[in-house]
Amino acid sequence: MTGNAQAPTGLARRGRRLSDHETERRMLEAAVAMVNRAGLTVSLDHISLEEVIRDADVSRSAVYRRWPYKDLFFSDLVKELARGATPTIVDDEIALIRRIAGEHTDWLVTPERRHGLVMELVRQLALFDFETLSGSAQWRTYLALHATFSSLPDGELRNEVRAALAQSEQEHRARVAKAWRRFAELFGYRLRPELGATFETLAALLDATMRGLVIQALSEPGLSAYRAQASPFGAAERGEWSLAALGGGSIASAFLEPDPAVTWDDDRVSRVRQALSSLTPPEW
Repeated sequence: MTGNAQAPTGLARRGRRLSDHETERRMLEAAVAMVNRAGLTVSLDHISLEEVIRDADVSRSAVYRRWPYKDLFFSDLVKELARGATPTIVDDEIALIRRIAGEHTDWLVTPERRHGLVMELVRQLALFDFETLSGSAQWRTYLALHATFSSLPDGELRNEVRAALAQSEQEHRARVAKAWRRFAELFGYRLRPELGATFETLAALLDATMRGLVIQALSEPGLSAYRAQASPFGAAERGEWSLAALGGGSIASAFLEPDPAVTWDDDRVSRVRQALSSLTPPEW
C-alpha cells in the first residue's frame, strides 16, 4: 500500500464499458467543443487527440479501435464540424424582437408606422447579427472550415465534407427563409411578384451580404464602427444605421411590399401584438 494511489481513470471511473457508438459521439462532441473554444485554423494540428480523449472521458483503447490513426479521427471531425457549421436563430434574437415590438406597439395602427416598425426591427437585428457573428468562435470555425475544405485533395473526404457543408447551408437558409416568411406574414408584406423570387432567394442574399461584411471587417475593423445618422427606407425615426443594417434594409425594401390582400383592423392588430409578444425560436 502506498499513499500515492492515482484516481481511477477510463473504464474504472465510468463503471461500465461504452459502446463504440457512444465513444464516437463523445469524442466528436468533445472535439467540436474544443474547436469552438479555441477556433479552427486551416489545419487541425493544434487539437490534441489526447486532450479530446480526456475531455470525452472515454478509454484510449476504444478510441484507437475506432480510429487506428489520428488522421482518420480528424477526417470525421471535419465532417462533424461541417454538419453544424452555420449559425442558428438564438434566444437573444427573439428577445430583441419582443422588446422592440413591445416598445412600439402603437406603430401597428397605420401603414406608415407599421413600415417604420419593420425598418426598426431590420436596423437593430442586422447590427445584433453582425456583432454576434463577428464575436463568435463558431463563426470563425465556419470560415476556417471553408478554407480547410478548399485545401483538401480530391477524393471521398472532400466530397463528404462538400455534401455536409451544402446540407448545413441549405438547412440554415431554410431557417432564415422561414423567419422572413413569418416576418412578412405578421406585418402584412409579400414578395414583389415581378421579381419571381422566393424567401429562400431573399435569405441567400441576406446571408451573403452579412457574411461578406463580417469577413471584410476582419481585415478592416473600421467597417464595424460605421454608423450613419439617418432614416432610410421609410424608417419612422432617425437612428444609427450600421453597414449591416443598411444592407439588410436595402434588400428587404427591394424584395418586400405591403400585401394588398391583407386588411388591417383592430382584431388583426391585436393578434399581431400577441404573436410578437409570444415568439419562440422554433416558431420563428
